[in-house]
Amino acid sequence: MEAKAIAKGLRLSPIRARQVSDMIRGKNVQEALTILNNVNNKSARMTKKVLNSAIANAVNNNGANAQELYIKEARVDAGPVMKRHFIDSRSHIGHRDHRTSHIIIVVATKN
Repeated sequence: MEAKAIAKGLRLSPIRARQVSDMIRGKNVQEALTILNNVNNKSARMTKKVLNSAIANAVNNNGANAQELYIKEARVDAGPVMKRHFIDSRSHIGHRDHRTSHIIIVVATKN
């Protein structure tokens, strides 16, 4: 039995968010929550929210036991890029791209 949670358009870089999702992929839900509680960055906080949502979906919608869940899939996709321009030195146009992410987490029970 599977349950899924998605957070779209988060204001964090997909490269930084993938580092956190790689740490928890394939782990037990309790281990993953422990890892996310001990990592001190924005992507860990966002991933923890999505993971808690996926756990709640599994428990409330499918009647799963939260102790038996593991992370089947933890994926971070790139979202739309907000392009910001500014005047740089010597009247050149500089740019800063504000990247966004979509975090997808699927939890399942071990059979």
